[in-house]
Amino acid sequence: MDDYPLIENHGLIGDLQTAALVTTEGVVDWFCAPRFDSPSVFGALLDKRNGGHCTVRPVHRTHSTKQLYLPDTAILVTRFMTEAGAGEVIDFMPVTGTTATHRHRLVRLVRCVRGTMTFDVEIAPRFDYGRSKHQLRITPHGAVFVAEDGTELTVHPIREPEDERLAEALTNRDGDVQLTLTLRAGQERGLILDLGAEGPPAEVRRDEHRRLFDETVAFWRSWLAQSRYTGRWREVVERSAITLKLMTFAPSGALVAAPTAALPEQLGGERNWDYRFTWIRDASFSVYALLGLGFTEEARAFIIWLGDRVDERAGSDGNTGPLNIMYKVDGASDLTEQILGHWEGYAGSAPVRIGNGAATQLQLDIYGEALDSIYFAHRHGFQVGHGGWASLRTDLDWLADHWDQAEEGIWETRGGRQDFTYGRVMSWVAFDRGLRLAEAKGWPSSSGRWQAERDAVYEQVMAKGWSEDRRAFVQHYGSDVLDSSLLRMATVGFLTPGDPMWKATLDAMEQELVSDSLVYRYNPSASPDGLRGSEGTFSLCTFMYVDALARAGRTDRARLVFEKMMGYANHLGLYSEEIDPTGRQLGNFPQAFTHLALIDSAITLNEALDRK
Repeated sequence: MDDYPLIENHGLIGDLQTAALVTTEGVVDWFCAPRFDSPSVFGALLDKRNGGHCTVRPVHRTHSTKQLYLPDTAILVTRFMTEAGAGEVIDFMPVTGTTATHRHRLVRLVRCVRGTMTFDVEIAPRFDYGRSKHQLRITPHGAVFVAEDGTELTVHPIREPEDERLAEALTNRDGDVQLTLTLRAGQERGLILDLGAEGPPAEVRRDEHRRLFDETVAFWRSWLAQSRYTGRWREVVERSAITLKLMTFAPSGALVAAPTAALPEQLGGERNWDYRFTWIRDASFSVYALLGLGFTEEARAFIIWLGDRVDERAGSDGNTGPLNIMYKVDGASDLTEQILGHWEGYAGSAPVRIGNGAATQLQLDIYGEALDSIYFAHRHGFQVGHGGWASLRTDLDWLADHWDQAEEGIWETRGGRQDFTYGRVMSWVAFDRGLRLAEAKGWPSSSGRWQAERDAVYEQVMAKGWSEDRRAFVQHYGSDVLDSSLLRMATVGFLTPGDPMWKATLDAMEQELVSDSLVYRYNPSASPDGLRGSEGTFSLCTFMYVDALARAGRTDRARLVFEKMMGYANHLGLYSEEIDPTGRQLGNFPQAFTHLALIDSAITLNEALDRK
């Protein structure tokens, strides 16, 4: 671990088509381009020595650091302080827009604000996950790194032509650029890393840098001004909204689960997955959060993306269903899983996986999440056209034939299929929302069949999903294992929050799955999932627990759990997937699902406290 920064010691910047992570020590150690799911340019996060990085940090290692976002933006400021001086690195990516592009710029301005500061600067790309060698060309006006496949990373210095040359670039045997930069108070220099540049290296004058900076500030503040949220924890909620926007691929509207791959759920373990794709489930949740805050255009873009996925395979037969559980951001479904055997993994956590082998799993809950989000959008004024309804009808008819079977479930277990209770509950939701849509619009439907199947699902869950011994609903039929996915039973309306069976389930989960407010998904030792090792508590589940408590009228407990959970965020308000027993963050970072659940639980809890 000494060679790797803590997962939480990172900030996120991005341009709405890809993103980069910056450590509190000024190191860009993760950057994939031209898309979130493209091969990495900088990947030291997963292999310190062979992954590649761009570093700007003080020469003297005895310094303290602080990191913050410029208020209401995604512009990251990393500050360094020593007795001799103070300096800062300001990182951002100019927003690219809604047309997919191969050009992406990462701007790094270095400034001395007090005394004198000397910085080490190193630019060491490792293209294609470190599998591609590169050539380096240095010119009087910058540098160009050229990969074997022709990909170019151009370095433009930020300075005036008449400025004093404060450093000269040197190269090492690996073809990297290294230099030492000494600045006095008031001086600033910088660089722009330009992937897919439209010309040779060129000095960027301060006015041009200022224009890029001002445009980026204006974009983020204008976007955030759309938020209608005025409740408690406004700053936390809005930072989550910005984080979700950073993880949205603007050309399609698709939200990636996280901008990273293979960060471990257990240090040294094998639970290391690629999250740079769009899950139907996660993205469906985004509709509730986005519309709840007032971001209608983002919700509309996702509904269109989801509609395209529904349309393209409607009517397909087979046991895997007409919807995949996840897709690439452009809607492609080829997510073949590979192992990067030449990388050691974060802190030695191997294997490093890219692609995702769970993409072809059968997970029946996604139909409920998709239909619920579409119905929710409909209630907020979004219209489903004739073609979209025809596809939804076909999907519901498929579900009517296939819901009563074993599946892999929401947690994508690799230990074999089970009759998961949550999958059945969400199948009930799919039929229920389909019926509501048909009735509201007067559309033709197989309403008699859907109603019969909805009722059959309900009766089956009540008969087989409930354990008299545990006095709770259980993970899958025939087991006595609890599962926090069932915290959503009252949220989706399968049970009322005051139902005695639901309250008993909530009590049982608190006894077994809750550890001082933090919530586990389930107990892997009691319900083997086909993988070695253990895992931390799931931040998503903790926020779902807050939501469930608030709906059940336990507002004091809900507020305490929520406030405790705020203490597990990193210094910027960001969350990864999990939290280990020491309070350290684990898993891919930041995780969209967690921030979505944070927003939902904040809205629910705020409304409950207002009523109280």
